[in-house]
Amino acid sequence: MRKSEVVPQFSPIQSRIGGCFIPVSDLERSRSWYCLLLGIDEKQCPIYFDHMCVIPMQGADIMLDTMPRWGGEEPGGPPILRTPAFMLLTDDVEESFKHARSIGATLVTEIEQGQWFVLKDPDGNKLMVNRG
Repeated sequence: MRKSEVVPQFSPIQSRIGGCFIPVSDLERSRSWYCLLLGIDEKQCPIYFDHMCVIPMQGADIMLDTMPRWGGEEPGGPPILRTPAFMLLTDDVEESFKHARSIGATLVTEIEQGQWFVLKDPDGNKLMVNRG
């Protein structure tokens, strides 16, 4: 068999994403910001183990994490997402852009190609919002 040939086989690992981790430095501030951005009541987003907060989503959840095992204890904190690792969907990209601006989000781009834009969370992680 050549290297380029892949033979499908059983895997106990499921082909679905359970959650997307976002490194944060201040868990409560980040929880408030993400809940405001997404219109979610903070009461639905408990803090676990003093370092993680789950933001419930349709599909994969957002996992805000101070990442104590992955650099969170270091002076600079955990490394930020310099490129969007996932996209948040919207039916109205223009209203979503206005909403992001109204809550004081740092907008990295304008609306591009009438489809998407990028913003930063309070830690500087880049997030993409895309017309669904």
